[in-house]
Amino acid sequence: MRKSDIRKANKEDGENRNEKKKENALSVGYFQLYRFATGRDTVMMVVGGFCALIHGAATPLMLLVYGMMTDTFVAYELEVQELKDPNKECFNDTIYWINGSIYETADNQTVTCGVNIEGQMTQFAYYYIGIGSGVLLVSYFQIMFWVSAAARQTQRIRKMYFRKVMQMEIGWFDCNSVGELNTRISDDINKISNAIADQVSIFIERISTFIFGFMVGFIGGWKLTLVVIAVSPLIGLGAGLMAMAVARLTGRELKAYAKAGAVADEVLSSIRTVAAFGGEEKEAERYDRNLVEAQNWGVKKGSIIGLFQGYLWCIIFLCYALAFWYGSKLVIDNKELSPGNLIQVFFGVLIAATNLGQAAPCLEAFASGRAAAKTVFETIDREPEIDCLSEDGYKLDKIKGDIEFHNVTFYYPSRPDIKILDNLNLHIKAGEKTAFVGPSGSGKTSVVQLMQRFYDPKEGMVTLDGHDLRSLNIQWLRSLIGIVEQEPVLFATTIAENIRYGRPGVTMEDIIQATREANAYHFIMDLPQKFDTLVGEGGGQMSGGQKQRIAIARALVRKPRILLLDMATSALDNESEATVQEALNKVHTERTTISVAHRLSTIRSADVIVGFEHGRAVEKGTHRELLERKGVYFTLVTLQNQGSSNIAQDEISEESEEEIGFKLGDFKRSSCRSSVRSSVRLRSQSKLSSDFVPDFVSGSLKIASDVDTPAENSLEKDADEHKESASVARILKYNQPEWPYMLLGSLGAAINGSVNPIYAVLFSQILGTFSIPDLDEQRRQINGICLLFCVVAVISFFSQFIQGFSFAKSGELLTRRLRKVGFQAMLKQEIGWFDDPENSPGALTTRLATDASMVQGATGSQIGMIINSLTSIGASFIIAFYFSWKLTLVILGFLPLIGLSGVFQAKMLTGFAKEDKKAMEAAGRVSSEALGNIRTVAGLTKERSFVESFEEKLELPYKSAKKRANIYGLCFGLTQCVIFMAYAASFRFGGYLVRAEGLQYMLVFRVISAVVISGTALGRASSFTPDYAKAKTAAAQFFKLLDRVPKISHTDGEKWENFKGEVEFLNCKFTYPTRPDTQVLKGLVVSVKPGQTLALVGSSGCGKSTGVQLLERFYDPDEGKVLIDGRPSYSVSVPFLRSQIGIVSQEPVLFDCSIAENIQYGDNSHRIHMEEIVEAAKTANLHDFVMTLPDKYDTQVGAQGSQLSRGQKQRIAIARAIIRNPKILLLDEATSALDTESEQIVQSALDEARKGRTCIVIAHRLSTIQNADIIAVMSQGVVIEQGTHDELMAKRGAYYKLVTMGAPIS
Repeated sequence: MRKSDIRKANKEDGENRNEKKKENALSVGYFQLYRFATGRDTVMMVVGGFCALIHGAATPLMLLVYGMMTDTFVAYELEVQELKDPNKECFNDTIYWINGSIYETADNQTVTCGVNIEGQMTQFAYYYIGIGSGVLLVSYFQIMFWVSAAARQTQRIRKMYFRKVMQMEIGWFDCNSVGELNTRISDDINKISNAIADQVSIFIERISTFIFGFMVGFIGGWKLTLVVIAVSPLIGLGAGLMAMAVARLTGRELKAYAKAGAVADEVLSSIRTVAAFGGEEKEAERYDRNLVEAQNWGVKKGSIIGLFQGYLWCIIFLCYALAFWYGSKLVIDNKELSPGNLIQVFFGVLIAATNLGQAAPCLEAFASGRAAAKTVFETIDREPEIDCLSEDGYKLDKIKGDIEFHNVTFYYPSRPDIKILDNLNLHIKAGEKTAFVGPSGSGKTSVVQLMQRFYDPKEGMVTLDGHDLRSLNIQWLRSLIGIVEQEPVLFATTIAENIRYGRPGVTMEDIIQATREANAYHFIMDLPQKFDTLVGEGGGQMSGGQKQRIAIARALVRKPRILLLDMATSALDNESEATVQEALNKVHTERTTISVAHRLSTIRSADVIVGFEHGRAVEKGTHRELLERKGVYFTLVTLQNQGSSNIAQDEISEESEEEIGFKLGDFKRSSCRSSVRSSVRLRSQSKLSSDFVPDFVSGSLKIASDVDTPAENSLEKDADEHKESASVARILKYNQPEWPYMLLGSLGAAINGSVNPIYAVLFSQILGTFSIPDLDEQRRQINGICLLFCVVAVISFFSQFIQGFSFAKSGELLTRRLRKVGFQAMLKQEIGWFDDPENSPGALTTRLATDASMVQGATGSQIGMIINSLTSIGASFIIAFYFSWKLTLVILGFLPLIGLSGVFQAKMLTGFAKEDKKAMEAAGRVSSEALGNIRTVAGLTKERSFVESFEEKLELPYKSAKKRANIYGLCFGLTQCVIFMAYAASFRFGGYLVRAEGLQYMLVFRVISAVVISGTALGRASSFTPDYAKAKTAAAQFFKLLDRVPKISHTDGEKWENFKGEVEFLNCKFTYPTRPDTQVLKGLVVSVKPGQTLALVGSSGCGKSTGVQLLERFYDPDEGKVLIDGRPSYSVSVPFLRSQIGIVSQEPVLFDCSIAENIQYGDNSHRIHMEEIVEAAKTANLHDFVMTLPDKYDTQVGAQGSQLSRGQKQRIAIARAIIRNPKILLLDEATSALDTESEQIVQSALDEARKGRTCIVIAHRLSTIQNADIIAVMSQGVVIEQGTHDELMAKRGAYYKLVTMGAPIS
C-alpha cells in the first residue's frame, strides 16, 4: 500500500470515530433552529401561529353547523311524512287532526311541525360564509408570516455559514470534502428553512383541528366517541408499519441500484479504455446483473405498499360499519343522540384522526431540519484555529524576508498519526534563491504551506525576520507572499481579472508589466480577445504552460517579498518549461525565492540547495558542494543519470553535467508526478478530477481559443430547456411484455376508484333511514347497510393489493429494461460525444438513475392512480346526476374553483422552487469555486471578496422568497375557503329543492358528498400532472439518446485475414468537435511499416496523441485519410480494427476488480485462461511482483487502481495490452509518470512487448525513443522532420535542439 492509501484509511477511521461520537451527541433541539430570529421574526411567527390555531378550529365548527342542519332536515322529512295524511294539519307548530284534537304517536308523544326549511337553510348558509371568510383571512396571515420570517432567517444562516467556512483554516478543509460543504450550503440549509417555514403553521393548524375535532365529538356524544377511538389504533398501527417497511425497502432498493450506478460510473469515466479493448457488451451485461437486485426490491416494495393500503381501507370501512351500527342504536333505542349528533361525532373523530395523520409528515420535515442544522450550526459555532479574516496581529513596517524554522514538528490535521516534519531547523536568507529537493513525501511542500501559515506547527515555530508568524496579521503576511503551484488554479473569469486577483487596485499597466515578466504577454496578445479572454472553468480552456504563466503573472503582480515556487514547471513539456523557467529566472532579483523541484535543471542556478529526507533538512549547500557530500542530492542526480551515461561519478565535468542535467534532468518528472499524488490528497480535492482523465483528454487538448463558445453553449442550453415530450404510446411500447400485469392492475384501480362513490351512497342511505317512522324497518335497513360496508371492506383489501403489486411489477421491469437499453446506447456512441460536458460521466449516470425511474412514473403506479381517480369521478357524477341534476349543476359551478385552487397551489410551489434554484445556482457557483480552490483563495487573501460576492448573489433569491410569501398565502387562503362557500350555496339550494320539489333530503346529502368526493379525486389526479409531465420529458431525453445515430458506427465495415499492421497517415486534418475553431492536425503525413517502431516527439498540444486517437477510430479525420494495410480507416469495422490494437496510455485506467480480471480485460472476445494471464504478466515484468501479494492474482486493485503504485498500474496495463496479442502497439507516454527505477523496469517490459509488432510511441522523454526506427518531430499538427536518432542528431535541426537543450520548436 502506498502512503496515500494509508492516509486514506486513517482518514476513514477518523471519520468513523467521529460519526460514532456524533450519534452519541444530542442533535439540535427544535427551538434552537430559531436562534437567528430577530424580535420582528419572533413576533411574526407568534401571530402566524395564533392564526393557524384559529384556522384549525374552523372545520370542527363547521361540523356543529352540519349537525344542526341534519337535524333540521330530518325533522322536516318526518313532518312531511305525517302531513301526507289528508286528515292531519299543522297548527301552532304542532300537528292536529282535522277535527281539532291533538295528534299523538303510539307512545303518547305530540309531533312538532312548521319547520321553515328555507329560512333555516339561509341561516346556516350565513354561518358557512362567515366561517369561510374567517378562514381566508387567518390562513393568509398564517402562511405569509411564517414564510417571510423563515426567508429572513435562512438568508442570515446562509451568510453566516459561508463567511464562517471561508474563515476556517486549511486543515479543516482537509477533513471536510468540498462537495459536502457545497451541498450543505444549498440542501442542508434548505432543509432547515423547510423546518421553520409554512410546515410549522400547517402543523399547528392540523393539531388544533385534531384537538377541536375530539372536543366536538365528546360534546356531541361521549359513548360513540370512545367506541370510535378504541378502533383507531389499528389504523395508526397499519400506517406506521407501512411507513417503516417502505423506508426500509427504499433504502435496500437504492443500495442495490447504487451498485449498478457505480458500475455505470466506472465504465463511463473510462470509456476510452472500454472502447479500446472492446468491452462494451461485457460491461452492459455486468450492469444488467446489478439491476436485477434493485428490480426485485422494487417489486417487494410495491407489493407491501399494496398490502398495507388494502389493510388500511379494510379497517376504515369496518370502522364505518361499527360506528354507524352503534350510533344508530344510540339514536333509535336509547334516544341519547339526535341524527345530527351522530354525524357530528362521527365526522368530528374522523377529521381529528385524519388531521393527526396529516400532521405526521410535518414532523419528518422538522426532524430532517434538525439533523441538517446539526452540522451547519456546529460549523457556525466553531472557532477557526487560524482565522484568516481576523484583524489581529502585527504588521511590520520593514521586511527583509528572512525565514527561519526552529525545531518544527508538524502533522496534517487529517492524518494526526503521520509525522510530516520532524524537528526541522532551517534558515532561509533574505534575497537568496533557495531550492528544496528530496524524495516525494519528505516534507518539501509542507514547509511551503507552513510559510503561508496554512497550518501552524505542532511544536516549534516559524519566524519571519525574527517574529513568530503566529503573532503577525495573517492577511498582511499572505499579501507578502507570491506562490505558484504545480497545478495553478485559475478562476472562471477573464485573464485580466485572474491577474487582478493578485492585488487589489492594480492598474492595467501593472498587469501588462507582470505578464511581460512572466513571458505570457505574447501568447495573450495572440488570442482573439486578448486580456478579456475567458479562461474557462478552472482555467480549462488554457494549456498547462499558459495557465502556469498566468499564475506566475498573478504572483508577480503582488510585488511579493517572498516568492514560493512549488514545482512550478513540473507539469510542462520542454518547450513550455523553457519559457516558464526563463520567466522565473527573470524575476528572482531582490526577493526571497524558494522553489521546490524535482528536475535538476530548474535547481542548478539556486544560491542554496536544501536536501530533505523524512521531514528533516539533512543537507544544505550549492550544487557543487552537495555533489561532493554524496548525500540525498547526489543520489537524486546519479539516479537520473544512470540511463544515459555511466561516466565515472568523480569525473563529471562541468559540460557533461550540463548535458545530464538536461538530458535526463527533464525526465525526472516521474517522482515529481508521484509526489503530486501525495500532495494532491492534501491540496483541496480540486485536482483529482482532472487527474483520472487520460492524458489525451486533458493534457494536450486545452487550447485557449475556445473563448466564444460559452455564449453559444448557453443558447443551446436554453433551447434544450423547451424539451419536446415523448409520446406515451412509445413508452408503453417498451412496457408491452407486461400487459397482463397492467390489465390486472387497472382492474384493481377501477374497483378502488368506485369505492368512494359507493361510500357516499351508503352514508346518505343511513341518514335517510332516520326519517322512517317505523322503528323495526329502520333497524333492519341499518343492519343491511352496515353489512354492505363490511363487504366493501373485504373487496377493497384485495383490489388495493392487486393494484399495488401489478403496477410495481410492470414498472420495475420497465425501469430495468430502459436502463439497460439506455446504457447500451451510451456505450455505442462515438468518443467525441463524451467530450461534450453535457455528457460527462456524472451527468450520464444521473440520467440512467433518474430518467428511467421517472419514465416509470408515467406508466406504473401513475396509470393506476389516474384510472383510480377517473373511475371515482365517473361514478360520482353518474350518481349525482341520476339523483338530482339541478343540485349537481349548482355544485359543479364550484368544482372548477376547488380544482383550480389545488392546481394553482401545486404550480406555484414548483414554479418558485425553479426560480429559487436558478437564483441559488449563481451563489452556488461562487461558493463552489471559492471552496474548491480554497488554498489559492487563501494564498491570494481573497476570502473577503468571495464572501461579498456570495452575499450579493443571495439578494435575489431572498427577494423572490419574500414576494412568494404573499402570493402563497393568498392562494392558500382561497383554496381553504372555497369549500365553505360551496357548502353554503349547495345546502341553501338543496333546502329550496326539498321544499319546492319534494326532493328527499337524503338525496341532497348523497349528491353533495358524491360531488365533493369526485372533486378531491380530481385534485388528486391533477396533482400527478407534474410527475407525468416530468416523466414525458425524461422519456423524450431518453429516446433522443436511443435514437441518436453514432457518427462512428460499430456494426458495419470490412474485416480481413492476415492483418499486417501497416499504418499510414495521409494529409490528415482534424478538429475536436467540442472546439471547432482550433485545428489540431493540419495535414499530418507519416507512415510506419509492419514491425517498425515510430516515435512521435514534440511539445504538448502539437497533435501527437490526436494521431493515435484517429488510428483507434475514436475520431475520424475531417480531411485526409488514415490507411491501415492500405484500406482507409472509415471503411474498416471498428471492433475488428480495435481488436488488432493494444494501447498503453500515460494514465492507465484500471477497473475496480482483481488483477487477473484487469488483465483479462485485454481480450473480451473469449474466456482467457490463467496460463495466458501469467504468460502476459511475465512479459510485462509483473509476475514476480504479483506473487509477493497475499492474494496473488486475485488482489483487488481498488477504484481506479488506487491500491497500486504508478509503476504497478502501468505494468498491469502493459500485460493487458499484450494479452490481446495486437499487431499494432500504441504507447502514449507510457512511462512518463514513473520515477527512474520504475521507469527502467517498465521500459524493459515495453521493449520486450514491441518485438515483432508495429509500434507507435509518444514521448517527452528522449531516453525512451532513441532506438526507434523512425523518429518524427511534430509541431503544430504537422511533422517537421523525421529519421533515426543518429540521422536527426547529425541534421542539427529541431530534434537536436530538443535533445541538447530542450529548446522550443517553433
